[in-house]
Parts: sequence; C-alpha cells; structure tokens
Amino acid sequence: MLYRSLLRPILFRLPAETAHELALHSLSFPLAPFLAGKISQSNSNNPSEITRVQSFGLSFRNPVGLAAGFDKDGIALPALAALGFGLIEAGTVTHRPQPGNQRPRLFRLPADKALINRAGFNNDGAAAFARRVATQRPDCILGVSIGKSRETPLDEAVEDYLKSFEAVFPIADYVAVNVSSPNTPQLRELQNATQLEGLIAALNRKNQELTARAGRRATMPLLVKLAPDLEESDLEMIVDVVQRQSVSGIIATNTTTDRSNLQTSAARVRSYGEGGLSGAPLRDRSTKTIACLYKLTQGSVPLVGVGGIFTAADAWEKICAGASLVQIYTGFIYEGPRIVQRINQGLVEILKREGFSSLQEAIGCGAFTQQEISRNK
Repeated sequence: MLYRSLLRPILFRLPAETAHELALHSLSFPLAPFLAGKISQSNSNNPSEITRVQSFGLSFRNPVGLAAGFDKDGIALPALAALGFGLIEAGTVTHRPQPGNQRPRLFRLPADKALINRAGFNNDGAAAFARRVATQRPDCILGVSIGKSRETPLDEAVEDYLKSFEAVFPIADYVAVNVSSPNTPQLRELQNATQLEGLIAALNRKNQELTARAGRRATMPLLVKLAPDLEESDLEMIVDVVQRQSVSGIIATNTTTDRSNLQTSAARVRSYGEGGLSGAPLRDRSTKTIACLYKLTQGSVPLVGVGGIFTAADAWEKICAGASLVQIYTGFIYEGPRIVQRINQGLVEILKREGFSSLQEAIGCGAFTQQEISRNK
C-alpha cells in the first residue's frame, strides 16, 4: 500500500523513463539486495513447494518472472532477485552498443494501466552486459534476451544474433531470441517461417559448438519471443519451425501495436507516437495466443505467458491457458515491489482451492475448455 499511496504518485510526477532509471539505479546500490528483501517481505529463500516449476530443463522456485526490458544492462539483478522473482529475463541486448530511439520514448496510460514504449533496444552491448553480470549474478534463474542491432541489415541479422549469443552464453541460464519488438525496423520480419528457421538453425549449431567447448552436458535452452499481433495461420507456421528445430520454449507475448478500445483519449495516444503497448489492454490478447500455441503444440512446448498480469488471478489465467511460467513488467511498475509476493501467495491459495497439489499439475488445465468455447462461438 505504501508504494501505491506514496511512492507511485511521486514517481508518476516524473517523466516515465526518468522514474524508471531512478528506480533501477536505486536497486543497483550495494545494500539494495538486503533492503529489497526486507521491503518485499520476500520468502524467496523458503518458497512454497507447491509453486515450484520444472520447465525447459531448468528448475524455478516459483513461476513469476521479470520480463525483458526492465533491466536491459543487468545493473540491478541481485536486488531484483531479492524481491522474490523465480526468474529474471535481462536485456534485450544487441551485439553492438546502441542508444535506442530518441527520447521521450516511454509513456504511461494510467486510465488503462498500460505503457507505450519505443525504446529501441537501448543497451551497452552484449559483451559489456556479460562482463557486468559475471560479477553479480542474481539468486534466481537468469534469462537473457538478444535482439538485432539496429544498424545491422536484415540479411546480416543471423551473424549479429550469433555474436550476441556467444557473448552471453557463459552467464545465461537460458537465452530468449527476440524477433518481435515493434521498435526495431524490420525485426518482426524474422517471425516469417523461412527467416525464423534459418536464424534458429544457426543458433542451434552455435549452441552445440559452445556447449561442447565448455564441456557442458546439455545445450543452452533457446526460447523464441513472439508478437501478439500474429494470426493463427502465422502461429501454425512458427510452431512447425519451433518443433522441427527443437526450440526449448515460446514466450507469448511481446507488446502490441494495436491501440483500439483504450480509455485514454485517442488524441493523447496519437500524441505519443509509435511504440508497443503493454499492460492490462494486452491481457486477453496474450492469453488467447498462449491458448492457441498450447493447442497447436498439444502442450509439448513450454510457454512463458506475458501481458497484462497484475494479480494472481491474471497469472492463473495464463497458467490455465497453458503457460508454465509468467512474466511481469507493466504490473511491476503500477503495483510496486510486493507484487511478486502477492502473486505467488495468491497462486498458492488458488491451487489449494482448485484441488491441485502443485502448479506443475495445473498447467494448461483450462486450455481445451477455452478451445471448445472458441470453437462454438
């Protein structure tokens, strides 16, 4: 309550990106991990067994993750982990350091509990990220999102991704291949089945090479992050690629370019310009994408649900649709640091109420019901 009644009003008086940077840098101080644990009253060191999840070869203490985009350069990972996250996805990082798009590039829509951003993968580069994280790893599963450098032509994108992948390979628990941000020109073209298959095949070869060189038993889990604006026919082709190339999982979804049905005035929304919309308006769209992917894969490919999660009920909806894990970003900004604890505690209560002995058991429990509902409409 302190965050929503006192801190959020103060932060929301600042420009959105200024407030974000202030919060992030505050979390990078040496004492921040200790204070973060105290403030959030996190029980991350003694998690409930009921919320543990096994997915794409990794063990997660709970299913609630921080989505890519919050800590692009990995400067506050230990403190963020102390808030109780089961996983943190850092980045998106690119091979070449880049400043991103011109400011302002992050906007709040409080009436919609939403954000619009067009950051454009602003980051210090994959190599600098890896050096920093090597000295301050978080106490949870760490995913790293990689994307295409803005100045790299589309026909050279594969090599660009390979260089980023090689840089982060030593410090990541999994790597997310971001081909769905709307803020880098032509990036979403990599969701085309032919382009995507070429990229994933090259990353798989590099993965095997680096795994052998490092003497690891298993290759790095590779996930693909998709847009929420794809048609079912597009998803069918992508799933075909994912299954042929043995992709470890799918993250659904990134931000949307759709601006319909918002409470914020159309004039104000237009004044913000281009960018991806996240938050509550994305909730249903992302959940439908998860349910569709779960149906297309018959639950054989782990899914990470992202989009509009503010409460345990929102997270539960994604899990019922087929998500093994969930990630938050906009909800974290609007609800504050205790959101992680509230969602995890709420999930424990829901699981017990619904008669499940574990979260693992509940994954996809409503997917085929939703499928039947959609079919009968």
